[in-house]
Amino acid sequence: MTIKTNAKEHLIIALDTSREDEALKLIEKLSSKVGYFKVGLELFTGLGPKIIERIKEHGNKVFFDGKFLDIPNTVSKAVSNMVKHRVDMLNVYMSGGKKMLEAAKNSLIQTANENDLQTPKLLGVTVLTSITNDVLQNDLKVKAQIDEYVLHLAQFALQINLDGIICSPNEAKIIRELSKNNKNFLIVTPGVRPLWAESNDQERIATPKDAINNGATHIVIGRPVTGARDPAEATEKVLDEIESALKDKC
Repeated sequence: MTIKTNAKEHLIIALDTSREDEALKLIEKLSSKVGYFKVGLELFTGLGPKIIERIKEHGNKVFFDGKFLDIPNTVSKAVSNMVKHRVDMLNVYMSGGKKMLEAAKNSLIQTANENDLQTPKLLGVTVLTSITNDVLQNDLKVKAQIDEYVLHLAQFALQINLDGIICSPNEAKIIRELSKNNKNFLIVTPGVRPLWAESNDQERIATPKDAINNGATHIVIGRPVTGARDPAEATEKVLDEIESALKDKC
């Protein structure tokens, strides 16, 4: 596998739209260039599970960004349903606590085994990339700084054997150091913006190259690609940055 081919396995394109024609057009244009497409709440509540089927038909993997947070029984059943939809990654909020997280993990494994399906990767959401220290401490009354809080949640995720976490690129480096004994621990980073793109509503951001160099295993990019005049060309530029970072690691 060449570095360029490998680079696409690190890239997740966020299909943040509720329009079927727009989503399908992006999938058609980009399916050969990316490993994953992210299906979030906007797309899933607009189109339902059929969009996952369309992505799978093109041979791509699906990251379901549902950010489940509820009582353990509810999350357990929701996770089970998503496993049956054959997603490859899905996430739950770390703030749901140990019982909820363990219920999600157990349901994931049990459903996959009972239905002879591949077991998806279960990721813990730490702190949204739109959250600042001011919001964390004043609105949410969390006394820690963001990096301290994310590190604590990452330690928790490792303790209960989640497959990885969602965090900003800024925290990826300290989490990669924390998880150095678990090379399979996934670090998925939204809030990735190439230098040529606007930050939009993301606060804690970094370039694709910096995110990979910091230890991210996967980067999530939406509007810089999907909102570009030529999404395929924008994707190639992102892949070039990922490729450069991967070469640095060789």
